[in-house]
Amino acid sequence: MTTDQIILFALFALVFAGLLWGRFRYDLVAFAALMAGVVLGVVDTKHAFDGFGHPATIVVALVLVVSAGLVRSGAIFLITRTLVDSTRSLGAHITLMGAIGGVLSAFMNNVAALALLMPVDIQTARKAGRGPGLSLMPLSFATILGGMVTMIGTPPNIIIAAIRGESLGEPFKMFDFAPVGGIAAIAGLAFVTLVGWRMIPQGEDKGAAGDPMDGLAQYIAELTVPEDSKLIGQRLSDLYAEADKTDVAILGLVRKGERRYGTQRNTKLTAGDALVLEAAPDALDEFRAALKLDFAETRRQEALRADGAGLTTIEVVVPAGARIDGKTALSIGLGWRQRTVLLGISREGKKITHQLRKTEIRPGDILLLLTPDGHASDVTEWLGCLPLADRGLQVTENSKTWMAIGIFGGAVLAASLGLIYLPVALGVVVVAYVLTNILSVQELYDHIEWPVVVLLGSMIPLGAALESSGGTELIANSLTGLTAGLPAWAVLTVLMIVTMTLSDVLNNTATTIVAAPVGIQMAQSMGVNPDPFLMAVAVAASCAFLTPIGHKNNTLILGPGGYGFGDYWRMGLPLEILIVAVSIPSILVFWPL
Repeated sequence: MTTDQIILFALFALVFAGLLWGRFRYDLVAFAALMAGVVLGVVDTKHAFDGFGHPATIVVALVLVVSAGLVRSGAIFLITRTLVDSTRSLGAHITLMGAIGGVLSAFMNNVAALALLMPVDIQTARKAGRGPGLSLMPLSFATILGGMVTMIGTPPNIIIAAIRGESLGEPFKMFDFAPVGGIAAIAGLAFVTLVGWRMIPQGEDKGAAGDPMDGLAQYIAELTVPEDSKLIGQRLSDLYAEADKTDVAILGLVRKGERRYGTQRNTKLTAGDALVLEAAPDALDEFRAALKLDFAETRRQEALRADGAGLTTIEVVVPAGARIDGKTALSIGLGWRQRTVLLGISREGKKITHQLRKTEIRPGDILLLLTPDGHASDVTEWLGCLPLADRGLQVTENSKTWMAIGIFGGAVLAASLGLIYLPVALGVVVVAYVLTNILSVQELYDHIEWPVVVLLGSMIPLGAALESSGGTELIANSLTGLTAGLPAWAVLTVLMIVTMTLSDVLNNTATTIVAAPVGIQMAQSMGVNPDPFLMAVAVAASCAFLTPIGHKNNTLILGPGGYGFGDYWRMGLPLEILIVAVSIPSILVFWPL
């Protein structure tokens, strides 16, 4: 081995030791290793930061922003209400989401499939009162498995098809991967949904019962029936099913300024009626989006939107002596002075007997406010209130649900058909979401997991340096010598294991580029058909389940799931063993030597 190779192998060993130790944050460990590589001369200074502009890094950042847009537009609520029930057991939920994810990722890029389903999974976890880390990893693995079924499902399959065309004269077709990839995907999904999810470490972050603020912030709020609502003429009791589904309590009705309490079940709704509700902020927003209701101060909301600003909700506590203490939102001019709407009041479970904007605020009240993006601190300071911990509360733009879905679906279809590069397609979606006010510019940066970006941006140049130094070629040559004289099934097994290992460490695209020519060379030296070897590489390169950096989907869930670097192998290792055990016989049957 050369000096550069020795240094790089040592750096990788130190990186993974540091990541598994968990004493320091993963982004700091990776970036420190990159800087060490530059200082030691094994990473070219000119290319030290290429990883931050690498397509894999860009895709991860853009997918998180697109996911936020799908949540904000109400697309996630639509899918949640249609397909997902938070009352299901965890095992049943994982089975359903895994099946949906597997099917979607077979016909769209598996990163995009996870982008669509990850917010659904998180929303369902919150409603069920459990941590999202218990179900996000199974969902990620399911989307990775489903991507193996077709050529467009995952980048390694696209690369394998192209390499076959260059080396053997004809590329693989769209469904040539289906026999082997489909069997491996079905076996893997069965393992993940029945057994694998039980192997996820039950840490505090992963099994937490949701947001610790949930018990505190139950608000009394008002939502109005708009002029063109389909609810007009329906009885109040007709809304109870949706209220139960979204954890909202209907307390009464306000009509023409008169508050009506008691059981108004048989009252028929008219335009302008205000529903008096008790709910947490997220539940309140979901109920509003589901029934297409308006905020109580509709004209103020419309004025805010006319300014072109995005809207956000904040929670503040009223201390004694605050500007609003002893006054009403109407009397202090909260709307016209600060362009802010009072959405709800939380008052230690006590009843509020006036309309919200005419209710006198008391010390200790918690206010839910609708305010322009970027003005939360100004409004809080002006009121003299204290901000609660930011819970990332959002205002669903339910009028733009199908627009958001259409933009996203069109971009994914274009990328799947090869009409546009996936990172560019996702970038177009982000731009379109901003231009249509589905997302504000500030939210683009708020929803990116920057530690994950630093991790990828740091590791990719190190992987490239290992390849350019001849380190990966050294591994390939060693593999060829190791398998000399072994039967074909044993050679395929060794090739799959080594490819999986490389894919867990390096980007799976880079692994495919290195391993596919090695597989062809091994087949030619044995005088057998190279297709089985290419299929072995395709399956193995996709199945990176041991680390969060082997596949972009595993990286995406790292932050939202609250996982540590060493959490993945517990379910990932037996899954990789199962994939090898199932794939080798399938390859030998469908792609005979």
